[in-house]
Amino acid sequence: MSPPTPRRRRALPVLTAALTALLCGLASPAAADDGPPDWTARPAGGTDRDARPYVYLEGTPGTVLQDRLTVTNSGRAPLTVRLRGDGRAGDRIRFAEDTVTVPARTRADVPLAFTVPHDAVPGDTSGEAVATGGGEEIRVPVRVRTVGPTLAALGVEDVEVSGGTIRYALVNRGNAVLRPRLAVRAEGVFGTLLDRPERPLPLELAPGRRVERTEPWPDAPALDAVTVRLRVTASGGARDEAEASAAYVPVVPAVGGGLLVLGGLAALASGAYRRRRTGRAGPQPAPDARPAVRPEPPEQAGPPKEAQLPVATEPLLKAGAKT
Repeated sequence: MSPPTPRRRRALPVLTAALTALLCGLASPAAADDGPPDWTARPAGGTDRDARPYVYLEGTPGTVLQDRLTVTNSGRAPLTVRLRGDGRAGDRIRFAEDTVTVPARTRADVPLAFTVPHDAVPGDTSGEAVATGGGEEIRVPVRVRTVGPTLAALGVEDVEVSGGTIRYALVNRGNAVLRPRLAVRAEGVFGTLLDRPERPLPLELAPGRRVERTEPWPDAPALDAVTVRLRVTASGGARDEAEASAAYVPVVPAVGGGLLVLGGLAALASGAYRRRRTGRAGPQPAPDARPAVRPEPPEQAGPPKEAQLPVATEPLLKAGAKT
C-alpha cells in the first residue's frame, strides 16, 4: 500500500484551479460593467496634466462670455452626463446642451455661455459648472470678472450710545467691495474720554450691503455728558463720519438724590461753559481795582470874598493922573 502523500499532492493543483476559476468569475467583464464608468470633466484646452484649474471669464456689463467644458469618457460603454450651473454665478451659466451622451473612449467639448447683467458692478463673482453622470458628480469652478469704472462710497449711520456700548451701521453705497477702517473719539464736559486710532474691521462689505455693528466702551463715565464721533474710511477714497450724544447719570434710589445728581450735571456743564467763555474773553481788571478819586481841597474859614473886577489902569497913566 502506497503512502497517502502523493494523493494530497495531486489534489493541490485541482484546488488551485478551482480557486482561480472562482476569482476569474468574480472579475468577469459583466461584473466590471456594474461599477461607475471612468470619466472626467474639466475646462477645455490642454491635456489632463496641464488642464486649466477653472473657467475664467471677463467682460463688461451686458456682454455674453463664452467658453467650453470637456467631458472625457474613458470607459467601455456610452456615458450620459447632465450639465447645470451652481453658486452665485450659476444661474447665468448656460450650456449648448443640458444633457450630453459621450461614446466609449471619446471626449466631447460642450460650449457654455455666461451673460453679464446690465447692472453688474465691477468686481469678481464665482460659480460652478456641475456635471453629473454614472452615479458621480464633478464640479468645475467658474470665475467671472466684470470690468468697468469703480465707485467707492461708504456710509456710517444710526449711531447710538448706551452704557458701555456704541452701536452703528455701515453701508456700502458704491459698486466696489470695501474693507472698512474705524476710528472712535468721545468728548465729555472736561475733555477727551475716548480716542481710538483708525484700525481695520474684520469684515468685507459687498456693494449694497448693510452691516450693524457694536463697539465696546467698558470704561464709560458714570457722570458726564458725552459726544461720540465715528469716522470710517476705505480704499478708493471712501470716507464718512457720524456722531451721537448721551448723558451718563448714576442711578440713585431717592428722588431727591436724583435731582441732586441732575443739578450737579447741570453745574458741571455750566462751569465748563463759563470756563470756555472766560478763556475766549480779553484781560479784565482785578475785582478790587477801583477808579482813583482826587480829593477836593478843604474850604478856608472866614467870610466869603467879594468878587473883584479888573481895573483898567493903563488909560489913567497915559493922561498924567496922580496915583
